[in-house]
Amino acid sequence: MSSPRKALAESEKDQKRDGSNSKDLISWKTLPFSGQRKTSESVTHEDFQHSDYEDLFKDATESESERSMWTASGSFLRDKWSSEDDELAGPSHTVSSRLHGIQIVSEWELAQLAQVRPLIFSFREQSAIKDCFKMLQKKVEYEIIQEFMDLEYKNPTGEFNSGNEPSNRDKNRYRDILPYDSTRVPLGENKDYINANYIRIINAGEEYFYIATQGPLPSTTDDFWQMVLENNANIIVMITREIEDRIIKCHHYWPISMKEPLELRNCLIFLENYQILQYFIIRIFQVVKKSTGSRHIVKQLQFTNWPDHGTPASVDGFIKFVRYVRKSHLTGPIIVHCSAGVGRTGVFLCVDVVFSAIEKNFSFNIKNIVAQMREQRYGMIQTKEQYCFCYKIVLEVLQKIVTFN
Repeated sequence: MSSPRKALAESEKDQKRDGSNSKDLISWKTLPFSGQRKTSESVTHEDFQHSDYEDLFKDATESESERSMWTASGSFLRDKWSSEDDELAGPSHTVSSRLHGIQIVSEWELAQLAQVRPLIFSFREQSAIKDCFKMLQKKVEYEIIQEFMDLEYKNPTGEFNSGNEPSNRDKNRYRDILPYDSTRVPLGENKDYINANYIRIINAGEEYFYIATQGPLPSTTDDFWQMVLENNANIIVMITREIEDRIIKCHHYWPISMKEPLELRNCLIFLENYQILQYFIIRIFQVVKKSTGSRHIVKQLQFTNWPDHGTPASVDGFIKFVRYVRKSHLTGPIIVHCSAGVGRTGVFLCVDVVFSAIEKNFSFNIKNIVAQMREQRYGMIQTKEQYCFCYKIVLEVLQKIVTFN
């Protein structure tokens, strides 16, 4: 199987031979590669249309407690917040912890979640954890680079035909990061295209279900929310800021403030509540379908402490983040994106599976987990630094368990 770059080159040769679709080819060539630095662009927010949308909240089957919850965090507090608060609710900022509206989670709860503990902690289990800790330490010292290179040498396992179709090329953020046809997420009855893959990771007989996708573009924001609704997902994990090092990494695909919704082709997105923490931001959205008035609650968790280059210096914030995502998950696959949807996204998936394994006294193999991801989306965990970071996080958790006793 060829990589996206090779598939692109073959497609360009075909187009040159027949002289067709030259406009599409020029547009396709302007897309950056995932590792390419790109001139920064100005980011503007759409003007929102004012509409009487309050009636869409009315639902005869809604319980009184549900109504009071959303009213308290929404309209009652909405008038009290300043323009500064609205700004922080929109674009991501690396700021100290701030609370807006009803508290969603406390620092104490996050600290408790960060203490990953096995369900059974007998003498035998303690001994097994110590052995695992020592084995992983040895890998980090002597074997980890070779282990990553072994994964790198494996050829792509699928085709990229859908992502290479001329009508879909502008829907890709990077031209070398395309979804495998076999696992791509289809949209609607026509199975329309979005740069996203279903990823199912099996560990110790249990399945962990995700969608790995690129950061939405302005032209794919409607598609992104359609994917959220069609897959009944209640969690969006975002591991990037909109702009990093003056380069656009992701379009701002949610409402700027709590005062007005983001109006899309088929739905309205309301920002109901949010909380800014030291390492990440929690936003709660209510998605209302225009055609039916049906509503869907989605929690977006945006990690804001990943540096422009490399990996986070401290693992504690990321551990809290991953654990809170897992605690918040209720329905559908967990939708995870960074910019390209492979590097930081892959780190998150790997660590989430390992944490769950530790908690349930299951064995795990990081190389095997990454290999499974790569069979379903090309290039998951892009760099050896990201791969080493997975080990660093897991060792940190295991060390706390070992010293806890």
